[in-house]
Amino acid sequence: MAYILRDKSFEFALRIIRLYKHLTEDKKEFVLSKQILKSGTSIGANVREGKNAQSNSDFISKYSIALKEADETQYWIELLYASQYIDQKSYESIDGDLKEIIAILTSSIKTVKSK
Repeated sequence: MAYILRDKSFEFALRIIRLYKHLTEDKKEFVLSKQILKSGTSIGANVREGKNAQSNSDFISKYSIALKEADETQYWIELLYASQYIDQKSYESIDGDLKEIIAILTSSIKTVKSK
């Protein structure tokens, strides 16, 4: 499961970078794009940190931060869609990927907490 999450969060970060480029270069949007760049790439960074956790509580802490960043990213995606910076197809696609990451993070945290 850890490799799946690591890979999915990395691919998601790449997707966020491409979205950032699109928003800044094509849409000339610089505020929301910077916010989503920070939170969307932070998910994978925290997953990576969790991989090298020194304890279960450290692991839970890193994955919980990743989950918070994912939730924040979801907010920015919803805002970008509601403000018509991204279309419905793009919104549904990226939101679907993010929901999958959130589900894996939530499940991983619950599993470690139950041990």
